[in-house]
Amino acid sequence: MLTGRRYRLKLTPEQAEACGEFASACRFVWNCALEQRREYRRRGDWVNYAPQARELAEAKREPVLEWLRVAPSHILQQTLRDLDKACRDHGTFKVRWKAKHRWSPSFRFPDPKQMDVERINRKWGRVKLPKLGWVTYRSTRRLGGAVKSATVSFKAGSWWVSFLVDDGETTPEWHANPAAAVGIDRGVAYAAVTSDEQFYDRAFASPGEVKRYRRLQRALSRQKKGSASRGRTLARLRRLACRISDRRGDFTAQTAHRIATGNAVVVLEDLKTKNMTARAGERSVAAKSGLNRAILDKGWHRLELALASKARYTGTELVKIHPAYTSQTCNACGHLSAENRESQSIFRCKDCGHRANADANAAKNILKAAGLAVSACGDLDIGRSVKQEPVASARIPHQPGPPVGIPRL
Repeated sequence: MLTGRRYRLKLTPEQAEACGEFASACRFVWNCALEQRREYRRRGDWVNYAPQARELAEAKREPVLEWLRVAPSHILQQTLRDLDKACRDHGTFKVRWKAKHRWSPSFRFPDPKQMDVERINRKWGRVKLPKLGWVTYRSTRRLGGAVKSATVSFKAGSWWVSFLVDDGETTPEWHANPAAAVGIDRGVAYAAVTSDEQFYDRAFASPGEVKRYRRLQRALSRQKKGSASRGRTLARLRRLACRISDRRGDFTAQTAHRIATGNAVVVLEDLKTKNMTARAGERSVAAKSGLNRAILDKGWHRLELALASKARYTGTELVKIHPAYTSQTCNACGHLSAENRESQSIFRCKDCGHRANADANAAKNILKAAGLAVSACGDLDIGRSVKQEPVASARIPHQPGPPVGIPRL
């Protein structure tokens, strides 16, 4: 099974300069090849990877473009392959340019035969890359398999290497707990709430970091574009944003591990996060931008990706259902009304009087929409019998405690 391993690089000044030159060459090739593809499409024609690779080889022999020879040939060819795939998947005119000030420098070495990886000791390892030589990296975990490719990228003031590794694992035919199923409701108060009333959440930025981030944003708005002071402020903002993003990634990985390990079926709402966080129109701009920030901060899509990745190792089946009315429907009697949800956290059915935490009620509806809910006296669709629950228990509203297992700052 293919998986990723990411490590921080410790480069010499010469190697760091070379990495910057390699990344600039890849950006130049991407933008030129994309412009050529768009021009062909305007004329009603098409160009793919093969002719562009031949033209790249010819262009490197031109005196004005001989600086492209600094970069290894196969990382430039890999850039053309990535562009070809992006154009086929998304359309030529929807693929974005790699602008200098909005693009994180990166390039990929696709051939494992041109790389050697060695472990120096428990703390450090090194990899031999074409035209870079031996590069040291901070070894935080073992590779655990054969390296297929290596991607070098720049983020928040540091260079990183990501290895694509074949770890030899296979997806199990049966889950360790085949009778377990769970529905997950993603929200803005709690990142994830399950149908068995587990609440997963944590703060990704401390109050001091939030104040510092806003102060840096205000300073950035007053600084002249292209100035040295603006560059330093941007670097501070990126380092801070990187720490917050790493915490979010750690949270989603832990949460996905616990949910996928304990359940054979995980049901999610089929949410289009990109569309939900699109920029608002002229009305309610402030409210919409606040909602967008809350959705992005909780990492809805990142949790979905983490669950899909972990499911490969546990044999968990990931099911998506239509999200309509899951938060307005009573899980006890099925009554649908917008008035059922009295507030963000309180759900009170206007028909039967059932009370519950609103997110937990929605998670149970999500599980029921996939055909896996428990009836009053019936069986689970996946083959497990249960006893009838006491009627009184459905009337007691659940008061969520602290989120399970995930430490707050």
